[in-house]
Amino acid sequence: MTGIPASAAGGPSSVQGATGASPDEPGGTDGQGGPGGVAGGAGAVGGALDGARPVRGGKIGAAAVNQASNWNIANLLTMLRLLLVPGFVALMLADGGYDPAWRSLAWAAFAIAMITDLFDGHIARTYDLVTDFGKIADPIADKAIMGAALICLSALGDLPWWVTAVILGRELGITLLRFLVIRYGVIPASRGGKLKTLTQGVAVGMYVLALTGWLATLRFWVMGAAIVLTVVTGLDYVRQAIVLRRQGIAEREAATREAEG
Repeated sequence: MTGIPASAAGGPSSVQGATGASPDEPGGTDGQGGPGGVAGGAGAVGGALDGARPVRGGKIGAAAVNQASNWNIANLLTMLRLLLVPGFVALMLADGGYDPAWRSLAWAAFAIAMITDLFDGHIARTYDLVTDFGKIADPIADKAIMGAALICLSALGDLPWWVTAVILGRELGITLLRFLVIRYGVIPASRGGKLKTLTQGVAVGMYVLALTGWLATLRFWVMGAAIVLTVVTGLDYVRQAIVLRRQGIAEREAATREAEG
């Protein structure tokens, strides 16, 4: 019966044990947490005997859920971004596609979509709301809104088709490359990639607006920077994929030799 007092007096340890604290935190569940891990385990047993108790605190409360529901705030933001795509296209092409008022509304829809892209992934990781649906839908939503904007701009003659081909070709190519090398590991997002995404969003947003004068000239240079970052970061991802594949093959061969030897 020592578990009951441990739960009553073990405060933080009991909470960590009940919520499955990260191995990087004191009292983690990786088996190497020393006394903290033991106290967390005892606290978890005591908590079970005492009955379910509400867990207070945003992050801790979210972490207590073993499998986040698909109906969480992160996924709702992703679905909002998907729903904005047809709305954006309708606004972009309204009245022939050259009315400044409709283009301003289209820009607002595009801006909302890009802003939600900044927050949904962060929210999902911070509050342990990562789901299989989110992993699939989030990149689709990102590419859908950007692809819709680029295609509309090229169809209206505001942006050369080769620009659209370079940006979309890079995005689709890197996505395919990630799937091809996923057996060897995951290619992490780089700072250059994040800067590329931001620059692309700003450049495309400036083209969506009916700008004139020096602002129209400025957007040309911003788009130029976006294209350069698109190509450079794309080549860097290819390099990372090659290195990752070589390392994975070498590790497999080493494991095979060790098993045979």
